[in-house]
Amino acid sequence: MADLQFREQLSGHSLTTAEILYHLPDHPSLLQSYIWQEYDSAPRFPKLKGFLDFWTANLDGALYIVRVAHRRLITPAEFRYVDGNFRLH
Repeated sequence: MADLQFREQLSGHSLTTAEILYHLPDHPSLLQSYIWQEYDSAPRFPKLKGFLDFWTANLDGALYIVRVAHRRLITPAEFRYVDGNFRLH
């Protein structure tokens, strides 16, 4: 499983977390929170959009708000070459 996630990160996917607030079907005045987390590609987030499409088509709780946060875990390294001599004891 970790190998697949590592490959996704190398291909440009980032860890995406969405907090989904939705109305309870039996009590529409109350909100419930659901946390979704997956490796997805920003800024279009196709996996998250697919999940939200599934939600609206198959689940009774109407969506209220979706907050999205994402972070690339593997980024290109930054190197700075220094010309000089360093002496250790």
